[in-house]
Amino acid sequence: MVQEKSTDLVRVNARKTDVFDIFNFRHYVGSNPYLDVGTLVFDLALVVGKEPLPMEDYIAKVSDRYPQLGNQTYESYAHLFAATAAEVGKLDMDLYLHRWSVKPNHQGFKIAVQSLHERTTKGVAYLVWDWFEAITQGAEFFLDEQIFNLQDRFRQSVYGGPTVYALLRTAHEKGIPSFYLWEEGLMQYGWGKKHIRGVATTFNCDSHLDSEFTTRKDDCKEFLQTLGFPVPQGDIVFSFKEARQVAKEIGYPVAVKPVVGHKGIGVTPDVKDIDELELAYDRAVEAIPEDQPTRIIVEKSISGKDFRLLCVNGKFVAATERCSASVVGDGYSTIGELIRQENRKKARLDTPTSPMSKILIDDEMEFYLDEQGFSLKSVLNQGETVYLRKVANLSAGGVSINASHIIHDDNIILAQDIAQYFRLTCLGIDVMAENLSESWKSGNFAILEINAAPGIFMHFNPAMGDSVDVPSHILATFFQSGLDARIPIITFNKISVEELQAAIDHILSQYPDWTIGSVCRGGVFIQRSPKVLHKEYNNNVQSLLRHPKLDFLIAEYPEEILEAEGMFYYGSNLVVLDNPSETEMMLMRDILDGSTVVIKKGNDVSIRRKGLIEDYALGEHESFAQVYLKEISTVL
Repeated sequence: MVQEKSTDLVRVNARKTDVFDIFNFRHYVGSNPYLDVGTLVFDLALVVGKEPLPMEDYIAKVSDRYPQLGNQTYESYAHLFAATAAEVGKLDMDLYLHRWSVKPNHQGFKIAVQSLHERTTKGVAYLVWDWFEAITQGAEFFLDEQIFNLQDRFRQSVYGGPTVYALLRTAHEKGIPSFYLWEEGLMQYGWGKKHIRGVATTFNCDSHLDSEFTTRKDDCKEFLQTLGFPVPQGDIVFSFKEARQVAKEIGYPVAVKPVVGHKGIGVTPDVKDIDELELAYDRAVEAIPEDQPTRIIVEKSISGKDFRLLCVNGKFVAATERCSASVVGDGYSTIGELIRQENRKKARLDTPTSPMSKILIDDEMEFYLDEQGFSLKSVLNQGETVYLRKVANLSAGGVSINASHIIHDDNIILAQDIAQYFRLTCLGIDVMAENLSESWKSGNFAILEINAAPGIFMHFNPAMGDSVDVPSHILATFFQSGLDARIPIITFNKISVEELQAAIDHILSQYPDWTIGSVCRGGVFIQRSPKVLHKEYNNNVQSLLRHPKLDFLIAEYPEEILEAEGMFYYGSNLVVLDNPSETEMMLMRDILDGSTVVIKKGNDVSIRRKGLIEDYALGEHESFAQVYLKEISTVL
């Protein structure tokens, strides 16, 4: 193992007792000189006059927490630091971030670690730094507490929702380009004319009229009833007096919920008498958004189990049973203590990859406990089970169970028949049934509501049962493969505006109906028409790839852009390099299988395609443009 020597570096961020220093942070959203993915890059060096412990001491401490790191050999402290940062960066959530690299420089080492959310990854780097310094000082270090804080930071980021992260991870695995559109608050999958944009499971191709219609529970209920589907008897009320009258007419027990709502907020099933009705009505009113009128649904409460049926592109893909949160007594712990014990379980980390949320303690829970003759201070007998809510709300700690394998064919047909009436990529149908394996036609089956933006993690990572790969079903609606999500891209390391326009004319001469976007340091264009050139280069590339009619992209990526911003995309179909620098040679690395690379060095030209290399010298009157224009035809 090699231990690097101290440099003459002046302390930058290091404290007086620190042995290591990290500085010069830079974040790349895409491919860059260090990795071909989004990356956080920073320098690490030893502080002058400080001596670290032997490498083995750091490895021993780190491998106590991450045993896999103890089975490797490290060239330097920087390599151990990078490997540790990559491991910590998974945040105990099995995030797909695992790539790293180390390069020596005049100050020490340049470390690059794969990153999705800049602020979280930077926090990881500082955490590892503090950990190494604590090891050096022999001080106690509360690693788990700091990781928990970073988990919370990531969860609050735009990538931290379970549905968004599941789609993002699946897109990454399938090679489908994806990025966040900060100005729009949307995720984009794919490029140009092949792209889609959306929030979680709602996409720009969905009918906003249909999506809005599903939020009007009263109208949806009447619509489903018109189609002959089973819905509970009930009515819309505007006051408690009306709620009392409807409940009397249809008979108790009843369910009460706001007309406009989500995630089961304000929903109270199994209301048995007028006293419970008044409390349920007040909870429903409190859940109504401020800009909405007071409209409450009072309907017959259906006994049975709570199921979510999910359709994607009009086809049934998954069914999940949702159970209320519960605790089991041990003979000496209170219900409150049992909840705290349950919430400490790994399965309840409440992260984008954990199957269950933490059990939420609120007035609704305490009311239901009181209704059963308990409180948070009650001690349960050994083996005694107490359910904590009437509603099986997963966001409040409920349990999901995969029921896709037991559903009756009639119920699948029912779900698909409903989904066919909506121009929505995803549709969630909430039903109540004694047994999903029995046909809805046999009775005791009711459709409670439908959802245009259903969460999918309950199916993808249920608390019990096998996973259903819903993200793959969703993305397959738009893309058969990663290649199907891409438009052709030509990348140059240098090209003038005149040469760029000549390339555009060459392509349009063969495909006059295409829309071609292009960008170089001299300007940004749609066809030959110049557009506003943003000072941040990659903003221009993103805007072009966001264009919903774009068939083709041409982009220049010279060394100064690669160093400062990196590339916005990964995967070129044709790379043209004119006397490239060492940094610009990274463009050769970031190509798709079967792509072509044309390299000119002096008067010599090399063409590389599908493992074959053709080398020759330019003729006396032959321009380099003639060479690469001919090669453009191979990607059209």
